[in-house]
Amino acid sequence: MSRFFTTGSDSESESSLSGDELVAKPVGGNFGKQPLLLSEDEEDTKRVVRSAKDKRFEELTNLIKTIRNAMKIRDVTKCLEEFELLGKAYGKAKSIVDKEGVPRFYIRILADLEDYLNELWEDKEGKKKMNKNNAKALSTLRQKIRKYNRDYETQITGYRQNPEQSADEDDDKKSDDSEGSSSSGEDDDEGMSAAAFLKKKEGAGEGRAKFLKKMEDEDDEEEEEDDDEDWGPSDSESDSESDEDEGKYTLLASKFLKKTGTEEDKRVLEKKREEKAKKKQDRKSKKYEDDEDDNEGGEWEKVKGGVPLVKEKPKMFAKGTEINHVVVVKKLNEILQARGKKGTDRAAQIDLLQLLVGIAAENNLGIAIDVKIKFNIVASLYDYNPNLATYMKPEMWQKCLDSIEELLDILFAQPNIFIGENIAEDSENLANNEQPLRVRGCILTLVERMDEEFTKIMQNTDPHSQEYVDHLKDEARVCKIIERVQTYLQDKGTTEEICRIYLRCILHTYYKFDYKAHQRQQGPAGDSKSEQDQAENEAEDSAVQMERLCKFIYAKDRTDRIRTCAILCHIYHHALHDRWYQARDLMLMSHLQDNIQHADPPVQILYNRTMVQLGICAFRQGMIKDAHNALLDIQSSGRAKELLGQGLLMRSMQERNQEQEKIEKRRQVPFHMHINLELLECVYLVSAMLLEIPYMAAHEFDARRRMISKQFHHQLRVGERQPLLGPPESMREHVVAASKAMKMGDWKTCHRFIVNEKMNGKVWDLFPEADKVRSMLVRKIQEESLRTYLFTYSSVYDSISMEILSDMFELDLPTVHSIISKMIINEELMASLDQPTQTVVMHRTEPTAQQNLALQLAEKLGSLVENNERVFDQKQGTYGGYFRDQKDGYRKNEGGYLRRGGYRQQERQSNY
Repeated sequence: MSRFFTTGSDSESESSLSGDELVAKPVGGNFGKQPLLLSEDEEDTKRVVRSAKDKRFEELTNLIKTIRNAMKIRDVTKCLEEFELLGKAYGKAKSIVDKEGVPRFYIRILADLEDYLNELWEDKEGKKKMNKNNAKALSTLRQKIRKYNRDYETQITGYRQNPEQSADEDDDKKSDDSEGSSSSGEDDDEGMSAAAFLKKKEGAGEGRAKFLKKMEDEDDEEEEEDDDEDWGPSDSESDSESDEDEGKYTLLASKFLKKTGTEEDKRVLEKKREEKAKKKQDRKSKKYEDDEDDNEGGEWEKVKGGVPLVKEKPKMFAKGTEINHVVVVKKLNEILQARGKKGTDRAAQIDLLQLLVGIAAENNLGIAIDVKIKFNIVASLYDYNPNLATYMKPEMWQKCLDSIEELLDILFAQPNIFIGENIAEDSENLANNEQPLRVRGCILTLVERMDEEFTKIMQNTDPHSQEYVDHLKDEARVCKIIERVQTYLQDKGTTEEICRIYLRCILHTYYKFDYKAHQRQQGPAGDSKSEQDQAENEAEDSAVQMERLCKFIYAKDRTDRIRTCAILCHIYHHALHDRWYQARDLMLMSHLQDNIQHADPPVQILYNRTMVQLGICAFRQGMIKDAHNALLDIQSSGRAKELLGQGLLMRSMQERNQEQEKIEKRRQVPFHMHINLELLECVYLVSAMLLEIPYMAAHEFDARRRMISKQFHHQLRVGERQPLLGPPESMREHVVAASKAMKMGDWKTCHRFIVNEKMNGKVWDLFPEADKVRSMLVRKIQEESLRTYLFTYSSVYDSISMEILSDMFELDLPTVHSIISKMIINEELMASLDQPTQTVVMHRTEPTAQQNLALQLAEKLGSLVENNERVFDQKQGTYGGYFRDQKDGYRKNEGGYLRRGGYRQQERQSNY
């Protein structure tokens, strides 16, 4: 409908309906010019009339927009600059803000910017990657925004509690702009701005577009049949919405609409609509089936997005091709040529190889070709993850195990097949059964890679989840495969290959405690309840197995690495089963401690684990000094977790970059092989306590007293610094409390702190023979407490009866006699034993506390004088040079010149 048609209507409609022309706009074509005219008028008005409020608020919104863009690209420096400008612009608009109130969009940017900065601040990895300027700007801006937001704390809290109101921000802004820039001749009765007018026009155009789309979807017959129905009052949602939106402009449009019919007409229309929708659905489903048929015909193929190179899927064989060994090998090489190339679908490659196995089996091409293809299937499964850090998916892992087991079944069933990586492609025999079949491939390499993949899976699985337990169940299957390969290589493998597979078997055995062998050592085994228990009892002990495998490697191996790993695993296994003397002798005879620093990191980690296990074994046997010496290097470093390969310590990026971190993560030991770090620390601290407390008591006034364990002294200092001493809670607090009790000679209190329910649950119950360890601890605490008591209170006694000491420390008399005799022989205690009266007579040769202090003072003054003389002589020239360079025999004849430091000088010369 054109404008001329409208102006030609009744004067009645012309006078009353200036707004009705807006409804007819979408139908005609000339009304497109009217909004353009209005917008030009609007722009002219904006240029002329602008309030101060609009100017200030526009400046603020432009700065906020820049800040938001900088936030998106993480440019904190830009955010800081714009925030400072925003504060200045807000200060200029202060008078308007006082009148109108703080604008909500300003509160919103303050809240969002603070949240954004807090998020950046908490992102430790992101902060490390920031450049210097951004990091400095982040710190500055965070402080500024926190200080600035204190003045708007109430408004920001209200905004965060009701953030959905911020959606009205843009609408309020638009309405303010439209009110400020509306033309002066606008109708007050209608109150419609140009923006609202344009919005109405777009809504009407959208309704028309929806209607046209609906008309195009109908068939020609249905369009002719239901043409009148489409113009009904409730035809579609878009028409009804359009009618509702334009309710006050419906007078002119009502002339062209069909009037509402009766109830019966409505039911008929509803029925026809349902039939029409059903037909439309049938057409869509039919079209979808046709598309599927086309895809099955091979003309179309759905491809993955993002693949750089789309390679054509290789066809297996053309129709009518004779399938023989040459053709299959050629197809195999064709498939393998795509291996490792960019854009190759690795999953499809595995499927093709499995399909090729089926084709070879159907055509009876022999078992050799089957073995060759299966080797390549396992290799393709390993190549599925090109990145070394990623681990196999569970389905790929199971497929890999199945393929290796199938390969081993064939090799054991066909002894006439020879495999090896030294067999060239040209010399392979895949078809001639009269001669031995020869296939290029190495089963040992596949099994070693399988073992590495298993370790990688265990490293990357959460150790506290059920998934880890499920993966750990596969270890039995992995060990079974290794045993089968071991059996195969013992018949057909070289000595080097046998050593390699033996090492794999050792690495899966050395850290496991053999409970069955332990029970057999304790006493005769009773009647087993099941056949499985009987089979396990009759199986070879792990100690015998380790001895057999390791001795073969000691004798036959030519590489130092395999022999070193075997020795360390053997020592670890001995120590784990309390064979202390065998483990110690093997460690000393191997001389590994002399050159272990030149070994690669995995071997060093194994060495550290072995030394720790050796120390724990010595502790269980009561060898306290040996236990302390074995654990000293690991525990004194403060990096036991990292040295044992049980986790990484947090370090700065300067010490370790991302590549180094990835490499170190690949060296980590799986969780089921971990050594309990709390048990390790407790064993070390208790050993240090039993050595350090008697030594401190014996050398209480010795200025040159050395520390046996720095870490133990650190724990004592931490305990002394605590302002409030409550009952001990952690393991360290228990050891510190026990040390204080032992220092006083109170062995019972010391025993209560070391052996109690809490310490049993954390430490002592983790040992295989916990009761034996606890009884050993009690005996050691009694003996060392007795030594400490004698050192501390010897100056108080003239003599003391050994019977009293025996009752006090609940030790038998021979033990007390032995301890005191050793102390007297080692000149630790100045006393003598009176055998008839069974007493210890003190000789009173030890200086008193006052005499000790005087001796210390004299020694310190002597060293101070000597230092002063050395400094003075260095200023004059060479130290002591005056006396050496003088002629005329001053040094020989004149003793007076030697008085100043001469005695000490002569003493030093005699020492040299």
